[in-house]
Amino acid sequence: MTDMRRTLLWVVFTMSLVLLWDAWNKHTGQPSIFGAPAPKPVASAPPTPATGQPPAPAVVPSAQPAAPGAAGVPAPTAAGTAAAPAAVPNAPLLATEQVTITTDVVKATFDTVGGSLVRLELLKHTDQNDTSRNVLLFDQSPKRLYLAQTGLITSQAGVQLPNHLTAMKVLTSERTLAAGAAQIELKLESPAIDGRRLVKTYTFKRGDYVVGVKHEVFNEGSAPVSPQLYLQLARDGNPPEGESAFYFTFTGPAVYTEASKFTKVDFKDIEKGKASHDKAADNGWVAMVQHYFASAWLLPEKVQREFRTAKVADNHFSIAMVVPLGEVAPGASKAFESRLFAGPQEEHKLAALAPGLELVKDYGWFTVLAKPLFWLLDQLYDLLGNWGWAIVALVFLLKAAFYWLNASAYKSMAKMKAINPRVMEMRERLKDKPQQMQQEMMRMYREEKVNPLGGCLPIVAQMPFFIALYWVLLSSVEMRQAPWIGWITDLAVKDPWFILPLLMTASSLLQTWLNPTPPDPLQAKLMWIMPLAFSFMFFFFPAGLVLYWLTNNILSIAQQWFINKRLGVLGK
Repeated sequence: MTDMRRTLLWVVFTMSLVLLWDAWNKHTGQPSIFGAPAPKPVASAPPTPATGQPPAPAVVPSAQPAAPGAAGVPAPTAAGTAAAPAAVPNAPLLATEQVTITTDVVKATFDTVGGSLVRLELLKHTDQNDTSRNVLLFDQSPKRLYLAQTGLITSQAGVQLPNHLTAMKVLTSERTLAAGAAQIELKLESPAIDGRRLVKTYTFKRGDYVVGVKHEVFNEGSAPVSPQLYLQLARDGNPPEGESAFYFTFTGPAVYTEASKFTKVDFKDIEKGKASHDKAADNGWVAMVQHYFASAWLLPEKVQREFRTAKVADNHFSIAMVVPLGEVAPGASKAFESRLFAGPQEEHKLAALAPGLELVKDYGWFTVLAKPLFWLLDQLYDLLGNWGWAIVALVFLLKAAFYWLNASAYKSMAKMKAINPRVMEMRERLKDKPQQMQQEMMRMYREEKVNPLGGCLPIVAQMPFFIALYWVLLSSVEMRQAPWIGWITDLAVKDPWFILPLLMTASSLLQTWLNPTPPDPLQAKLMWIMPLAFSFMFFFFPAGLVLYWLTNNILSIAQQWFINKRLGVLGK
């Protein structure tokens, strides 16, 4: 039993040191032992006003380009596949223009080359690394590439259609949502390419992070055309700027279907050609996910769609849905409605937008526990009006729910502490007779009715709930800019004065003192070193997470102290 406990302690201690070393490497800009390498340069720079040239296209994967060898367009892969976006040679050249639409919640900038959304500022969310500016979700700059693009492709040989490289003209003049107005529209029109025009209409609503996107295809040519509409999100593979190296949150594409549910797609898998996700369905959506924020293309249900991921260029990836629009006869037109969500991961609002969309708020393996815990936390917030006090109240409720389980563990620990002097005396007396010492120790445990693992198993049983709550607090955008008391003005960033981490360290050491001292001197030393090692990471954790652990520690100490005092082992 002693050997097993020693082995477990060594494993935990060694892993703690490895994780701390890895976290320190990432914090100082060194390569991670486990994770991705340092951020790579962004592949595509923004278009320059002097030339008006578009960035390298985010090509719809597995597609045959109409112009092989064009910049950013791969060679053909298979005959008869839909043509990938390429610059249309016979399209009239229009001057590029940046058009910005401002509502009460977003400031969205479009490029008339393709009518792509190239910049999105969230006006209600302050950047945590620079509070003088707002969160910038979409961007096209030397440091970041994150765009929403749409266009048309077709499998008809020799047919060119407007895409995200086609220069378009703006048909609407309003740029700011007027006071009292419910919505504002931006309409862009492509030139006629062999008689085929594309009109895009973006509709922004007051207080909404969902943009209505309408595509209208006009066939003014002499032959029918069968276009396919692609809706894609293009992004570099770097994590958001300023993300902490001391905890991991997923950044990358995601696909949802009723068949496979929520599937995260790692950038490295796309780069290696090993991306695994559903390829087609009549339901579902695609998204780009990062800490606290996400974007997603949403389509009507029961519309057939393909899901495609691709590496476009170095550190440049895309995820897309492709929708067949059917045949458009000469003189006819066809319209298709879609929606683009781009904003904070507010769980209740996401769940109302599309099935499974709330899963972009990533709880990992603990979703089944985390979702009800967030619901309870949200109810406590409605009652108390403060997220910090809601965290404290939720930990109180969890400790109350597990009170008798914890009591059993602490009673076992108290009994172990009571017989600890006898155990230490026996170990010293029989240190040269290990087999007899082990037999005597087991006899003593039986006589005193002590289970050496009795203090561990009840705590292990409830750990999934507290780990799930950890992910709730780490993932919830509601914690951003949420104050608690005094110096804690944002629960999603580290304590500026490190008061909570210091209290956390002190509480961990006090818990160690209340626990029984392991009979093995090496184990005893490790029991004091481990709280210090773990506490180091808490100095860089968000204040909300530290508050949660500190509250849990204080309540555990109170319960353990009460039981130790009642059994007369306090201070032994």
